[in-house]
Amino acid sequence: MAGTQRQQSIRKALRALAPGIPLADAQAVVELAERRHMKDLPPSTALWLALGSHVRHVHTDYEQLLADGYDREAARFFVVEETDSVLAGWGCQRSVAELPEVEEEAVRTRISRR
Repeated sequence: MAGTQRQQSIRKALRALAPGIPLADAQAVVELAERRHMKDLPPSTALWLALGSHVRHVHTDYEQLLADGYDREAARFFVVEETDSVLAGWGCQRSVAELPEVEEEAVRTRISRR
């Protein structure tokens, strides 16, 4: 497996978290997790945030809800079950209901490193 230690850690975390994810989705999630604004986060945290974001934006009606005028929190609320269903289909046993906690942890991590 090529790449930096961080890239390898992200891929390993993805295989453990969502072992049945299709290749195209896996590649997109890894790219999201490797973005610059995620670099200060632990690989597993960056991966979980990227996975939830990818599924929400690509596999649910989230974007349409935003276009219809819903705010982010309301749109997220309405797609939680659909997002969790996609994740479960990929073998993931976590729920996106955990994402706000992880996002708060990510903000704390970034602030403490400045």
